[in-house]
Amino acid sequence: MSHSFLLVSWGTSGNLNPLLTAGRQLRRRGHRVRVMADPAMRDEVAAARFDFVTWRRAPTGQAADPTDFHDIGDWFRRAVSDPAFDYAADIRDEIGNAATDAVLSIDLLFGAALGAEAAGVPVAMLSPHVSVRPLAGLPPASSGLAAPKTPQEWAEAAVASEQMIELFNHFLPSFNDTCARLGVPALSHTMDLFDRPARVLLAISRAFDFHADALPPNLRYVGPLLDQPSWSGPWHAPWRTQRPRVLIAGSTGAQGQGELIQKIIGAMRRLEVEAVATAGPNLDISTLQAPGNVHLLRSAPHDTVMQEVSMVISQGGHGTVSRALVNGLPLLILPMGRDQGDNAARVEAKGAGLRLPSTASEVEIASAAARLIFEPDFRLAAQRLGAAIRSDLDGSGLVREMEEIVAAHRQDRARPEPVLRANSARRGIRPQLAV
Repeated sequence: MSHSFLLVSWGTSGNLNPLLTAGRQLRRRGHRVRVMADPAMRDEVAAARFDFVTWRRAPTGQAADPTDFHDIGDWFRRAVSDPAFDYAADIRDEIGNAATDAVLSIDLLFGAALGAEAAGVPVAMLSPHVSVRPLAGLPPASSGLAAPKTPQEWAEAAVASEQMIELFNHFLPSFNDTCARLGVPALSHTMDLFDRPARVLLAISRAFDFHADALPPNLRYVGPLLDQPSWSGPWHAPWRTQRPRVLIAGSTGAQGQGELIQKIIGAMRRLEVEAVATAGPNLDISTLQAPGNVHLLRSAPHDTVMQEVSMVISQGGHGTVSRALVNGLPLLILPMGRDQGDNAARVEAKGAGLRLPSTASEVEIASAAARLIFEPDFRLAAQRLGAAIRSDLDGSGLVREMEEIVAAHRQDRARPEPVLRANSARRGIRPQLAV
């Protein structure tokens, strides 16, 4: 049976690309898909041949996804909390405009999840990174901590988790104001927002993640979503020598990464290598200067390039990290924020790469890169981890999970009204749209 899905993103291509990969998987199964995203993403959505819808009330561009992460509380307020009702109202209106059997939304768009709830439509949160909701036995997202082993590490992870929960709960009044305006039940804690969706889908490999003591009943690992973005440029191999080859992969997001990428490029002059540096969509390639052994490109199909290089250097976004591992390549990661430190912690813990601070010198970067090229254990570990990730790619359960939440919702609606009300109350949703 064919269903109609509304896929919801915001901000950069780093958020959109995994969502489009999910959309292609759903379309191959015969389902109808439309995508709601930032106006700047219109061409990319059109290239993927999906119907495009944009935000009407909610913020767009840099206002939606601020580049400054120095004050994470202020970033969360501006990007997530303050515009929650606008996102919710746009989603509710869009569901009213076109048939929608379920919504798949990037996880931090809490307003989108509340808007789907208000419209009486099941929603799944898509997390193309480690879990934002703290999981038992794991350090929280954005902490950059490794899995705890010693009493001190357990204490550090517990403190970091409490700080994250406290940060989220600081915005509880704002989210409950949105709930009241939508006519949906109030939240006891902000983290309740992860319990009310029918699913939270972690688009990462379980083999890549640290092992949690327990998982919430609505959480599923569905493997990374790694289709190549449409803006990737053509690839014409520029190699002039047989020296080891390096890919420097700039982030798809805007983080003011120009200085860091320039420093990595500069470090390559200290090594007997050839390198390709892809600036990505948010860094002007004309602002970069390269030594003779580095080739500058705005973009390139990373899957193709990775078949020709010995290692990858990046800020550590999940897409780049997963793609490198799938290709059996060790990584040097210099995180600048978001989930990058978490990815670096997992790569380093599994022996598949090294992590340096973004303040590292050219000498330190060159030294770490040389280790990854010439010490074979890093490549062997990356190949083992990559093989496990590839098996998750082959068995992705995202389509099955989306079909199941539609089927469960229809079964609920088909039951007698008193049962429907009881089930809906337990799930925190209302059977009818509150106006």
